[in-house]
Amino acid sequence: MKDARGIRGKYYIASLIAEGEHERQDFKFSVPDARKIAHSLSAFANHSGGRLLIGVKDNGTIAGVRNDEDIYMIEMAAEMHCVPPQQVRVTPFRVDGGLTVVRVEIDPATERPVCVREADGKLKAYYRVADENIVASPLMVKAWHHAADPARNTLVRLDDAGRHLLALASRPEGADIEEVMLAAHLSRQGAEDLAVSLHAMGLVEFTYIRGRFKLTCPSAG
Repeated sequence: MKDARGIRGKYYIASLIAEGEHERQDFKFSVPDARKIAHSLSAFANHSGGRLLIGVKDNGTIAGVRNDEDIYMIEMAAEMHCVPPQQVRVTPFRVDGGLTVVRVEIDPATERPVCVREADGKLKAYYRVADENIVASPLMVKAWHHAADPARNTLVRLDDAGRHLLALASRPEGADIEEVMLAAHLSRQGAEDLAVSLHAMGLVEFTYIRGRFKLTCPSAG
């Protein structure tokens, strides 16, 4: 476990803070709960990777980490609360006034989903949307599991049902699975299986629109 003494990084940390919180960066004032930090790690890993700046308030004010306990909590979040466990790179930086900011970097997962084991024992996967960690929809999780299994990744023939789904997903507002069921005359299971197969082929993706994950076409985004 690294300690929180840090290397000099006043201007580097200032440049990161100036970016604000975004799709690949999150500020954390402190680390009182390793499981909550795991939510961010899951969200970044399931997206395109990212970094946490520990010891920075939401408004960008540097408060500094308290002690080595914060670093221990980060490592515990990655190793004990993430399923599967994740590797993170933890680097402390010294800034003004003897304060330390800890940068935590996590790479995009090679296989998704990366879940968090919640207090009730259930597994939840998160996804980064703008500056928020959003619970991934069950259909997204199903698609990730499908993509991680080479035996399932076979090309499917694009029939009328598939063309209905792509037509709906190509709209700016995307498509809900219920719309696919109605348009293509499919059961929920059939519509979900079709969506998962087309996602594996790269023909549809999931986009967060007005508070929900929708099926969209890559070219429509």
